Amino acid sequence: MTLDITQVYSQIEVMAGDLKSQQAEYSRKLNLALKTLKSAGPDQEKLKQKMEKAKTTWLIAGMKEDIALHKTAVKCPQDFAVVASDGSHIDVDRHHSARLFLLNIGLVYVRYGTSPDAEFTSVPTLYFGAEMQTIRSDDGRQVLIEGPLLGIKRGVEECRCLADRVCGTSLELPVVGLVDGSLIMWGLVGQRYEDFVVKHLLDDGLLKQLERFYRLNEQKNAAVASYISFPRSTDVVNLLRLQICPYDPVDCDKYCKGKFEGRECDVVAGLLDRAVFNELLGNGERSAVFISRSSIIERYGAHKVCFFYVRLDEEVARVEVPIWVGDNEALLDMVHTVVAQQCEMGFGYPVALSEAHEQAVVTGADREQFWDLVDRAMQDGNISIQRSLKQRSKKTRWI
Repeated sequence: MTLDITQVYSQIEVMAGDLKSQQAEYSRKLNLALKTLKSAGPDQEKLKQKMEKAKTTWLIAGMKEDIALHKTAVKCPQDFAVVASDGSHIDVDRHHSARLFLLNIGLVYVRYGTSPDAEFTSVPTLYFGAEMQTIRSDDGRQVLIEGPLLGIKRGVEECRCLADRVCGTSLELPVVGLVDGSLIMWGLVGQRYEDFVVKHLLDDGLLKQLERFYRLNEQKNAAVASYISFPRSTDVVNLLRLQICPYDPVDCDKYCKGKFEGRECDVVAGLLDRAVFNELLGNGERSAVFISRSSIIERYGAHKVCFFYVRLDEEVARVEVPIWVGDNEALLDMVHTVVAQQCEMGFGYPVALSEAHEQAVVTGADREQFWDLVDRAMQDGNISIQRSLKQRSKKTRWI
């Protein structure tokens, strides 16, 4: 039986009424958050000290610049390049006897200025056999790459392809490399993955690629950044909660354990960072640079992740960069300016990333053709093909 949309609609109406009743409370919280943010400026050092001593149950942004900063983008260089990568994949089908998966990385190179140029490519890679589909430890333990781990693996490959292409650009040309999503491996946070898995994906994976970008700066201006559209982060709002908290040092477990309402900091709880910066920033402006204090960041070493927010025509986006970009004013300005320009050309989303996505996307028809080709190759090789009865049932019409 299909979805009974008439029953759902009545529930949607109730939800809409509930949201409308919350609007006044939301506006009150937002105004208080802005007031708190602006008032924190003169007591910047005091807030930093409070942050360093705090023991909270929520993630707080580290402070790197004036919390109330809003900065206009500088002018783009006359000649520069943007390289963007995005990926898609076909996951392991547990209902099929052939165990394999496919990664498809879309890659776009665009040169702007006196000698404009562009390249659009995709790099599909089939992973099959135990060696390609597992992460192994030195003592013989192994973990299959599938599900969430495959998503993380794809992110690493996006960065690797990006670094490969950036390394191939002209030494004299400033270049910004862009990936979609976060540089922070949130999929490893809180998960009980063994250390050899984290080492493979993070130390020998993402961080190795970020190191390649860092080394490039010995020869030219090269920055890497990730772009997060419609972010749901609350790191900065949580910093404001810290400012509001009456306790010093702040200790959530000591003073508010088991207390889910009535806390002083709840006066701004529930807000997203993007809502605050949508009010604070002008069009094209960036916020202060903040430092992520996620537990996984401790392992990033010289490539700790910083972030800032940038306000565009219709949304506020989060841009993440390694700390060596955040510490370099020229690189930081270049990332800010290029992202703002790319969004202007791409109707609110970086045009190079949009094109990379188009190169990477795997459609439903592509997936069907892929598995048809797998079946045909197995049949040609006289290899038995087995599928689960559940999958066969889904493809059979009984009534």
